[in-house]
Amino acid sequence: MATDFSYVVTPFLAWAVAGTSKFIINSIHAGRPAFGLIGYGGLPSNHSAIVSSVAALIALKQGIDHPTFGVALALAFIVVLDAVSLRRQVGKHAALLNKLHTPPLGSAPLRERMGHSRIEVGAGVLVGIAVAILTARVINPTA
Repeated sequence: MATDFSYVVTPFLAWAVAGTSKFIINSIHAGRPAFGLIGYGGLPSNHSAIVSSVAALIALKQGIDHPTFGVALALAFIVVLDAVSLRRQVGKHAALLNKLHTPPLGSAPLRERMGHSRIEVGAGVLVGIAVAILTARVINPTA
């Protein structure tokens, strides 16, 4: 029996594709390599790409009626809702606090890019689904 590594490879590949895409997009917008913009926020959402890639892979390989798909979908909803609500609000609060208070010498202002817009999350979900489809076709132990 062949070992199926697709469940391990897929989330890492989704993270790499989303992160690389985000870096390229941010660099184009900034007109220079955007190493300082790596992290939370931006297009596409890494978190959304990771969780949606796993949910999509489970749907493709085991079906949407499998209990594991339900768990993966629930996890994906939690991550997506967190990205567009709580983390986005944290970023807005950080921006306001940075305007109200100058950080002490030697310390950095609060990070303002924390959450995602719906478009950024949607792009992350699309990246995750695309990576899952690609992985399911390339890594197929039954072939």
